[in-house]
Formats: sequence, structure tokens, C-alpha cells
Amino acid sequence: MAAIVSLLIILVISILITRVASVTLTHTGLSRESARFQARSAFTGVGFTTLESEKVVNHPVRRRILLFLMLVGNVGIVTAVSSLILSFIDTEDSPLGTRMLLLISGLVVLLVVFKSSFIDRHLSNLISRILRRTTHLDVRDYASLLHLSGEYRVTDMRVEEDGWMAGHKLAELRLRDEGVMVLGVTRTDGTYIGAPAGTTLLLSGDTLILYGRSSCFEKLGKRRAGAGGDEEHDRAVADQQQEVRRQKAFDPGDDSRKLDGRGGSGDDRQ
Repeated sequence: MAAIVSLLIILVISILITRVASVTLTHTGLSRESARFQARSAFTGVGFTTLESEKVVNHPVRRRILLFLMLVGNVGIVTAVSSLILSFIDTEDSPLGTRMLLLISGLVVLLVVFKSSFIDRHLSNLISRILRRTTHLDVRDYASLLHLSGEYRVTDMRVEEDGWMAGHKLAELRLRDEGVMVLGVTRTDGTYIGAPAGTTLLLSGDTLILYGRSSCFEKLGKRRAGAGGDEEHDRAVADQQQEVRRQKAFDPGDDSRKLDGRGGSGDDRQ
């Protein structure tokens, strides 16, 4: 019986550790889904082979978090397995049926508790407050700040040689008019241009960091150079103007949402 109680305690501690780690990773700029996946992958030692994982381990703060999770995870898994084995080979303890019932009941309670959105929200808020008081991390949830939910995303996109964007300045492309903002440009030699101006020339092989609706990204990524690409851009602008009118219905006094090309000045616009 004591082995089963020990196992349940180990599981609670393990879940809390991964939850703290995922909240901390979120505050370094990862989305909630990515942070949870990376935290659980590092803790269990499985599934940690994605391209996103490379970006995580290249970040010094994230790397320290994951190294801690790997260390604690190895100890926790070994201890949990040992407790599980002991709970079933101890013949002098309570009957096997009682032990099975206790184990299953404990696992169900843990599943219900940690799947609760109410507990998840309050636990995340508590962890965030503790992090603000005890660490020097820039504890901001960037996914929430950028409203990365629903259709809105931050993504990267490569400028193809035969693509519609290659060889043009940002001001010429008028991407803002179709609801896409360019947050940064990474050149093929690794040079990064943050908050690029409208005069920035896009070259084949550049990687753009974009913010906007996922539907806009899908169309933009498939767009090719030529008259056909220009027509697709015009249709995308019309769709965005319709989306702006829909959004303005929630804020009738806001005239700053006009993305029809009249809100900027000269070549400095994207």
C-alpha cells in the first residue's frame, strides 16, 4: 500500500514539475502547446527530435530548463517504476484487488484534477506570479500578447526564387493591405533584420517572420510571380478589407484599422 501511495506522490510531483517548466517555457516566447510538448518530451526523454526542438535548445534559458527536466525525469521515472513493481510483489501487504483499486482510483483522480481547465488556469497564474517574484525572466506570455489563437499565428516563410515576393521591396508588396505583418527577415548568411522598413528588398532564400491569419499565409506561400500573383494579391486585399469591416463592427470608433494603402507614408511602409 505504501508503494502505491509513493507512486501517486511521485506522479503528482512529476506533473507539477512539467507544469512549472511548461509555464516557464511559455514565458520565454513559446506557445502553450509547444511549451507543453517540449517539457513533456524532455521529462520523459521521448519525441524530442523535432525541428522546433533545435530552436529550443539554442536558447540559453530554455536549454537550462530542459536539462533540468531531463535530469529530474530520469530519476522520477526510475523511482516510479520501482514503486509500481514493489506495489505488486509485496505479498504481505493488502490484497491485490485492493491495491489495484487504490492505484486506479488515484490515477483517475489525478487525471480529472490536472485536466481541469479551472485548476490549469489558476495553477498557471500562481506559477507566473512566483516566477515574477523569484526570477529575472522576462515573464510575459507572448502567445497571449499576440493573440496567437483562432486564426492568428506567427510563422516563418521562405522566399522562393519563383515566388511572388522575390526581388521586390516590402513597400511594393503591400503585405499589410492583405493582413500580413513582417516582423523580421533572416538573410541566407544568417543576418537578421528586425522590424524591416518598406525599403527592405526581399531576396530569394530569405526567411520572413510573419504575423497574421493562417489563411493569409496559406495563400501567400503558394503565390507565384507574374500577373497571376498580382491578381491573387488584389483578391487577398479585398478579403482583408472585408475582415477589417467585420472587426470594426466590434469597435465602431476605431479608424486605425484601415489597411487599404492610405495609412502609411511613402516607401517606409511594408
